[in-house]
Amino acid sequence: MKEAMFWEKLENNKIECTLCPHRCTISQGKRGICGVRENQKGTLNTLIYGLATSVTPDPIEKKPLFHFFPGSYVLSFGTVGCNFKCQHCQNYGISQAKIEGTRFQRLKKEDVISIAKRYKCEGIAWTYNEPTIWFEFTYDASVLAKKEGLYTCYVTNGFIEAEPLKKISPYLDAMNIDVKSFNNDFYKKVCKSKLQPVLDTCILAKKLDILVELTYLIIPTKNDSEKEIRDYCRWVVDNLGENTPVHFSRFHPDYKMHDQIATPMSTLNRAYEIAGEEGLRFIYLGNVPHGDYENTYCPECGEMLIERIGFSTRSHYAKDAKCHKCGFIIPLKR
Repeated sequence: MKEAMFWEKLENNKIECTLCPHRCTISQGKRGICGVRENQKGTLNTLIYGLATSVTPDPIEKKPLFHFFPGSYVLSFGTVGCNFKCQHCQNYGISQAKIEGTRFQRLKKEDVISIAKRYKCEGIAWTYNEPTIWFEFTYDASVLAKKEGLYTCYVTNGFIEAEPLKKISPYLDAMNIDVKSFNNDFYKKVCKSKLQPVLDTCILAKKLDILVELTYLIIPTKNDSEKEIRDYCRWVVDNLGENTPVHFSRFHPDYKMHDQIATPMSTLNRAYEIAGEEGLRFIYLGNVPHGDYENTYCPECGEMLIERIGFSTRSHYAKDAKCHKCGFIIPLKR
């Protein structure tokens, strides 16, 4: 247990948590929506500092991050809780779990570094559940990771207030932000949340020089209309730039959406086409059989720059991240 960051005292011993845009008002002895920040005698404490449910070496492409240290391994950490209540969550076993009854591995921030080095990982990923709600530990460990020469990344729903994001940004190299829909009604009904703060996070993260990749899970009849996907792609081009990597991911039935069908490949292929029509230059499809839509191609001459089969990669670009055929500079962190 540790005192949380980002909160304010209110009257009657209540607290306002200012970590995420829910800005929960929390009474004495109660917890916020995330389930892991509790008002204890007028002080907001985090209940999960250093408590991990998952510690796993992963290919960075699994996050998915395709333009960030391609081919490297990252040590992934997760805990419990989330500030969303997505009906289709694929990690609901931890994201919707309660602290009570969950088995944890207790970590010090120094353990994060030593385990990463033991497994020869080049960086740290805060992932599996929402890393924002684990802010205090992810911040402390990320500061140390950067001192030790490791990269850091968040795999996130993007629902974080500006000040916490600014606070961690010097120690956060990349974010894969899950834009779950380009429709606020979807966010309200399916995620119990709001769209605009997520879009604000995308813009701010880019301004803070964090590498941003986006993932859009396409769910049949929920967020798969051509208009919605086109509006989303146009927004990305206008606000984040045409070189922003966008991943369209295939939905499979899970949690409270077992009645939904998996996303047809025809829908994913059409999203891929629409993204190109709207000017996006680096488009990928995920959770699908191997195909060309996993590879990175030069948008100027069409040359293959990064070949991917599963989570293995083969690079075909020069050391200075230039296309060896036409000289185009790949938007890449390495």
